Amino acid sequence: MDLTGLNDKQREAVLQTEGQVLVLAGAGSGKTTVLVNRLAYILESKNVKPYNILAITFTNKATAEMRERIEAKIGPVAKDMWIATFHSACVRLLRGCIERIGYDPGFVIYDTSDSKTVIKDCMKELNLDEKLFPIRMLQSEIGRAKDNLQDEQAYELINSSDHRKRTVAEVYKLYQQKLRKNNALDFDDIVFCAVKVLSENPDVLENYQERFKYIMVDEYQDTNNAQYMLISLLAGEDGNICVVGDDDQSIYKFRGANIGNILNFEKEYPNALVVKLEQNYRSTSNILNAANAVIANNRARKGKALWTSKPGGDPIISHIAANELDEARFIASEITERVKKGARFSDFAILYRTNAQSRAIEEMMLQYAVPYRVLAGMRFYDRKEIKDIIAYLRLIHNPSDSVSLKRVINEPKRGIGAASIEKAEEAANNTDSSLFEVICFANENPALSRTATKMVEFGVLINSLKKASEAISSLTDFVARVLNESGYMAMLELEDSVESKTRIENLNEFLSAVKEYETSGDSPSLAGFLENVSLVSDIDAYDEDQDAVVMMTVHSAKGLEFPVVFLTGVEDGLFPSSRSIQLPEDIEEERRLCYVAITRAKQLLYITQTRSRTVFGRTTPSIPSRFYKEIPEEYIKQTAPIRNNFLRQSSEKAAIRMTRGETVRKHISNSLFTSGERVVHPKFGEGVILSVTPFERDALLEIKFEIGTKRLMAAYAKLKKI
Repeated sequence: MDLTGLNDKQREAVLQTEGQVLVLAGAGSGKTTVLVNRLAYILESKNVKPYNILAITFTNKATAEMRERIEAKIGPVAKDMWIATFHSACVRLLRGCIERIGYDPGFVIYDTSDSKTVIKDCMKELNLDEKLFPIRMLQSEIGRAKDNLQDEQAYELINSSDHRKRTVAEVYKLYQQKLRKNNALDFDDIVFCAVKVLSENPDVLENYQERFKYIMVDEYQDTNNAQYMLISLLAGEDGNICVVGDDDQSIYKFRGANIGNILNFEKEYPNALVVKLEQNYRSTSNILNAANAVIANNRARKGKALWTSKPGGDPIISHIAANELDEARFIASEITERVKKGARFSDFAILYRTNAQSRAIEEMMLQYAVPYRVLAGMRFYDRKEIKDIIAYLRLIHNPSDSVSLKRVINEPKRGIGAASIEKAEEAANNTDSSLFEVICFANENPALSRTATKMVEFGVLINSLKKASEAISSLTDFVARVLNESGYMAMLELEDSVESKTRIENLNEFLSAVKEYETSGDSPSLAGFLENVSLVSDIDAYDEDQDAVVMMTVHSAKGLEFPVVFLTGVEDGLFPSSRSIQLPEDIEEERRLCYVAITRAKQLLYITQTRSRTVFGRTTPSIPSRFYKEIPEEYIKQTAPIRNNFLRQSSEKAAIRMTRGETVRKHISNSLFTSGERVVHPKFGEGVILSVTPFERDALLEIKFEIGTKRLMAAYAKLKKI
């Protein structure tokens, strides 16, 4: 293999294939290049097959990138490697051996919403008040227990002296009973159950240890206790394991990540080789020097300093705004000016500590006609109609899934109300049957006489579709059949509203997703597709080619990079957050988050603050963040304070009140809009333009639709003239 393109440290990490290796990979230091070359080198130089290698990542996006790059390097043989996220690797493992712990291999995976539904049912049975035991708290506590490998019995034993947690233990116990009855795992169960199977079945563990002769784990600093145990079991005491990570980028403590896993790697493996990747290929030296200065204040770290062969670069631009609207106006204005000089909108990222900060920025993006998208808004798979069709598919795949059954049995309306379902559930509990079994034989139960015929018809429908699913020639055609035979599509077509048309469009897009899955996999199946959908994350939907400014929290930005970054709200109480200020370890986590934010920038970094900020309706003075003060002044350039702010705001308001009816050319086409014209919008339907207001390089249109009057920017409204 030609490794001349690697630097000395990268080459060292690639060539050390045996034993235990810790690669401390600083931000932008080419760790994916190291991982890909190391995988290829092992295959070329060692007598192993592709399926002897396990490579673990954290996101589907990272998995896809690694798979694509390794296939480009060594060809289709790479398909036989296990390159997967923790969760997808564990699901694959469990499909073959989960029966060892009492589940059927056809288990379904419940998302957060499904889990909430089950916990609600548990609380109802246990007569618990949601005000005293919030569902989110219960979900979090149960998830934390699973991350710490505590099953319901262990959790109850450990917390026997705590009255409140004893109640949580009751919920946990009943929750797990319901999951088992539904043959379902929640997201936290996936790794937990894999560890349980391996721990309790030496033959299964030995089989996988023998299979995976080389293990590589990316983003090791983000592993929780269950993930750590999984890797430790698979690697054994002296296995060939290479973990790659950056202790300075450990920012997911709130999700259970344990920074001690990477900090203590050498204690677990005393003979481990440690390689530090400190040469950065992403950012300018000014940006790196600022990041190094901030993170140097942390004590719990291995210690390294990023450097680049590219000297200098633009200084960090610091801007102090009057308030959050002034801050947003500055950001929108800077982006607009740089785009005029040749930049693309997609060159810019706006990062914030909390989602609540996005509102003011979004409003100003609209005023300045800047196209933008907010990462981690409502996911496509979280929309009602999409969750409904997925519930149908899950029920067909696994009729024991009562959560999915209850979601769709009356979608579309079948005259089967909540009271009837409650009676059916009671019958299921009394006879130790599944809810679906009771539904199928409802005509034999006097208590269900009023809705028995409709219930039995529903059971016949699902059984018919289940039989059809066992001989699928086209998964896409099968999903279309489910939409039609269930009556779901007909229900939306009959409704014939703007909203129902949008839902139909979303379902057609869902069919496209099924088609995409079907054509990309070696052996597509209904079970495989449902598994795929369950493991999709927000970051996987990020499209780097879309020309729009991207807005997101700093947590969401990890792993991404942008030519220009605006880091907003760098104020004490906001960043670092007020909740973290009390404990030193929490402040260190926030400082790592700041380090991540700074190192997302490739060419230029803006840091913005305000003199006062309104939060939850209350305006308070702002204090510059301690992290900002840790950056040496030599790397910072202050903007001139904005004067005549009142005049600027007045002129913007005046622009909105300009003469109505003026013809304006759209920014992205030659179409012209004038008041009085009829247009059609993909979501709102037909409407009449009431006014056209020139604004920056675009026009603000006021349009009267059936559902009411909307104000839209012409360039991005996707309007068609009638």
